Amino acid sequence: MNKSMLIGLAGGAAAATAIGGVAGYQVLHRAPGYAQVISVQEVDQNVRVRHKVCGEQAVTREAPVQDGNRIAGTAIGALLGGVLGNQIGNGGGRTLATIAGAAAGGYAGNEVQGNMQRSDRQTVMETRCRMEYSNQKKLLGYNVTYRLGPKTGVVRMDHDPGPRIPVKDGQLVLTGTRVNPS
Repeated sequence: MNKSMLIGLAGGAAAATAIGGVAGYQVLHRAPGYAQVISVQEVDQNVRVRHKVCGEQAVTREAPVQDGNRIAGTAIGALLGGVLGNQIGNGGGRTLATIAGAAAGGYAGNEVQGNMQRSDRQTVMETRCRMEYSNQKKLLGYNVTYRLGPKTGVVRMDHDPGPRIPVKDGQLVLTGTRVNPS
């Protein structure tokens, strides 16, 4: 055998052994495709939320007045007072009694109509609103404790990853959807 052939065979065997060793190492020591999730804890915050609460409420108030100057009560009172005053006197006193009766009756009629107007009430249903506050929880994310090989770590995620987190080139893939267990 020739020396160059022997060197070629030895070099080829060494190369094949090295390639086989690297391939075997990669098979036996392959980088993990997933990190194991140990625990998932929701992280939330209490937020005070303002909202309007409306309801129907009975409201009582004076009824609208048709005759604000109480002309009808004054006129009717003066008429009745004048008639009564006219019945009392005789002669010249009759005229004075009629005038006094009309004045007193006008005043009394005015007061009676005013009392009736103030006591005339109506009740209506009105919508009344007020602002109230309530506490609600706002989800900020999830603190995920994971194990990747011999290392354990914690990462904040925007979703519950399930039982495992994908790994690419030794790094966690934190975006995307939940990984289904297999």
